[in-house]
Amino acid sequence: MKKIILIGDSIRMGYDKYVKEALDGVAQVYYPAENCKFAQYVLRFTHDWKQKGEWPDDVDLIHWNAGLWDVLEPFVDGPLTPVEFYADTIARIDKRLRQLFPGAKMVFATSSAVMERGFTGNFYRKNAVIKAYNDAAVKALEGTDTIIDDLFGHTLNCPEKYHSDLTHFNNPEGAAFVGDKVLSVLCKTLDIPAADVNVESFELEKYTAENIAY
Repeated sequence: MKKIILIGDSIRMGYDKYVKEALDGVAQVYYPAENCKFAQYVLRFTHDWKQKGEWPDDVDLIHWNAGLWDVLEPFVDGPLTPVEFYADTIARIDKRLRQLFPGAKMVFATSSAVMERGFTGNFYRKNAVIKAYNDAAVKALEGTDTIIDDLFGHTLNCPEKYHSDLTHFNNPEGAAFVGDKVLSVLCKTLDIPAADVNVESFELEKYTAENIAY
């Protein structure tokens, strides 16, 4: 049976259980119980998540992302994380994951798009900034064999019904929309037949509002 780890922010929290249930009987799917937040937070806590979650060493694939916390502009002085620092941290995460799970294939998911026109006042995200950070991350991973899962392109012009709010996809329709994209990459990379994937019944993971928050 394949072994997969999903690491990421609250976007991941919308599709993690969907992916896990879809691959039931085919793969063991692990993920942190918490929001993985900033890129630097992922770098700091991956060791802890592995230990606390009793994740095995012989993982086949890690699908990970970080970025939407980094691009957040809470006031008027720009994103919380400078793009150069973000790119450097992404490269460090890639190396760290390879150290912890030397046999795993790596998949980096770009940060998903937001419904930008709905943001007013403070605490906003801009799709142009998200794209710039995604581009910086992809560039930082050049020279590795990391596979890119383009969730930004997948979500940029998606119907509003898939959004549970301006940023997230934490409703059944959104979980399936993003989760199916993730599944397609996982199955292609690990040679899992489509016939082995079951998405007929599904319930969202019951995360709290505090976990899902920005």
